[in-house]
Amino acid sequence: MNIQLNGQVTELPEKVKTVYDVLINYELEERIVIVELNGHILSKETYEQTKLSENDEIELVHFVGGG
Repeated sequence: MNIQLNGQVTELPEKVKTVYDVLINYELEERIVIVELNGHILSKETYEQTKLSENDEIELVHFVGGG
């Protein structure tokens, strides 16, 4: 499936079906992440149930520590 991820067309592996699967795929499931799907910010509780479709637009914002 092809989606737009942070402005880039991205082909996801076949096993990626939900927003939570995307986070696992990019090793972000244990981090604080803001997910926007097609212009709507999702609550964390919905990540596992939110299925993806071809050409969905996802924006992922996560925080990086440093100083």
